[in-house]
Amino acid sequence: MAVAIVTGASRGLGRALASALAGRGWDLVLDARTADGLEESAEAARARGARVVARAGDVTDGAHRRELVAAARELGGLDLLVNNAAILGVEPLVPLGDQPLDGFRAALEVNVVAPLGLLQEALPLLRAAPAGAVIGLSSDAAVTAYRTWGGYGATKAALDLMSAVLAVEEPGLRVWWVDPGSMRTDMLAAAEPDEDLSGTNTPAEVVPAFLRLLDERPASGRYTAPEPAEAVR
Repeated sequence: MAVAIVTGASRGLGRALASALAGRGWDLVLDARTADGLEESAEAARARGARVVARAGDVTDGAHRRELVAAARELGGLDLLVNNAAILGVEPLVPLGDQPLDGFRAALEVNVVAPLGLLQEALPLLRAAPAGAVIGLSSDAAVTAYRTWGGYGATKAALDLMSAVLAVEEPGLRVWWVDPGSMRTDMLAAAEPDEDLSGTNTPAEVVPAFLRLLDERPASGRYTAPEPAEAVR
């Protein structure tokens, strides 16, 4: 059986993707900061037949990252790492002139440093997998200048570049950094509380784009949902 680590799995896209992978026969290591929401995600995945290890903790904690990789090893290895956990840095978002520096540092730690740390821990298992893959969650704010999105967008731009370099350095892996588009999530509601999100996709509606990547295994690159077959070069 294939094994995936999915961070930020207590809600939103992380929970939806975990459920979909479980339905396809994947075993899972799930992470989130909140134990209650994480256990709900784990139970939903187990109900679909998956073996699931749920570990509540902070991805900025090296010991927690090592625990996640050790759990994957116990399940038999690691075929997919999904770096989904992220924070905004300030809620609601504010212009760069008002961006709290402590919040920006926190976002850098969660959105950039932690994914790199988890990747470093996971690389030996990913390299040993028959078809190892890494997915990083990007954003259109990484490539487009939106008012108030500068701090968060900067962290996602850093993750994009880091992913591109990883793809060059690890040609035996598939490395995809994916812009899922606007989604009806708690994070987007916190970022822009006055926005009407009724017309945006739910996380479940975006998940098929990620499954398509796993099915078709296109070249490493940046992809956008809902049409991930076309890389944005």
